Amino acid sequence: MTKKKTASTNTAPARRRLTALLGAAAAVLMTTSLQAQAADPIKIAYNGDISGSPSAESGQIGVLGIGAAVEDINKRGGVLGRPLEFLVRDDLGQPPKAIQNMTDLIDREKVSVVFGPTNSGNALAWKHIANQKRMPVLVSSASSTAITEGPASGNYLFRVSMVDREQAAALLAYVKKNPEAKAVGFFVETTGYGQAGLKDLEQIAALHGMKPVSIEKFDARDTDMTSQLSKAKAAGADTLVVWAQAAPLGHLVRSMEKLDYFPKVFTTWAASFSGFPEVAGPKLMEWPVFLTTSSERKSAEADSLFARIGPKLANPSMFWAASQAYDTVLLWAAAAEQAGDTKGEAVRAALESLNKPVAGMVKTYDKPFSATQHEGLTAADYHWSRWKDGKVVDFNDPVLAGLQPADFKK
Repeated sequence: MTKKKTASTNTAPARRRLTALLGAAAAVLMTTSLQAQAADPIKIAYNGDISGSPSAESGQIGVLGIGAAVEDINKRGGVLGRPLEFLVRDDLGQPPKAIQNMTDLIDREKVSVVFGPTNSGNALAWKHIANQKRMPVLVSSASSTAITEGPASGNYLFRVSMVDREQAAALLAYVKKNPEAKAVGFFVETTGYGQAGLKDLEQIAALHGMKPVSIEKFDARDTDMTSQLSKAKAAGADTLVVWAQAAPLGHLVRSMEKLDYFPKVFTTWAASFSGFPEVAGPKLMEWPVFLTTSSERKSAEADSLFARIGPKLANPSMFWAASQAYDTVLLWAAAAEQAGDTKGEAVRAALESLNKPVAGMVKTYDKPFSATQHEGLTAADYHWSRWKDGKVVDFNDPVLAGLQPADFKK
């Protein structure tokens, strides 16, 4: 009995040490596991055209802007203490490929947010997938008005970019206010882009009580538009509002030169794409006035970003595409931090009620979104621009200086 009692007494400290060691090991394992979990990257993605169409130019620049934002955010500790991992998917400008990318990114890659796309048609092809799967999407370049029009059950698409309806509102606000615009004509492509633009122009013109003296259409592949321009000239149009892609716009001003007919031309951001100056040439490219979201860099932050990615841009005048894309990442990151979560529903709710301003490249966003308003930029935020000496610069005149918020009917 004495021997057994002695043995029992001697093993007790050993068991206590073993218990303590196991406890310590468990604590270490738990801590290590939590640290590993905390360090897991948050996957974010771009799904857009970066090689398949003329619009791919804005997609390529947008990817550079997102990459720069990811780099900056990771340097300051990531989002919710986790680094960002940036995935890029090229949809080649094709809706079926864009849909395939979207489902792969959500279902297999488990991304927390999607940025892009480049083309409006692709966004409209997969926007229902984003809404059904509760995947936040921040659009940085596609401009179709319908992209951010979501279902009552939950709209997960937000945008920091030009919007076709807002561009039409801005262009016609100027025309209405300009005393030299006695007779306006509309000039549009026969593509879906041009027809949607014409619909917006006609509806907003009606709000102003304006009636165009001429509405002319052309195929996007046309290189000679003298026939349509002759009709506009005969109708007395002294101002044209043009809805066209970059290259057709270039052919339009070349056709104007053939007729020696130079009405004032106001158009969309397509004029800033490389295709326009390439077709129009150094003289005629300076004729139209158009809209961008940042025609000239006006902050130290923008200069710094341009210094990093500018050398990679084939067309530095499209730096606006990088600025918009950069800002989409900042806004999503702010929403995730505010929500304390990266789940779609939580981020969407935070985006619709951001409680702190977000200082971006295009502007400072102070409560940019709401439950019913998912556009980060509106007509009043746009910059009036033109080409001058090979660069896109600000356009200013007394008419612009006199524009008031009430002038932007839409």
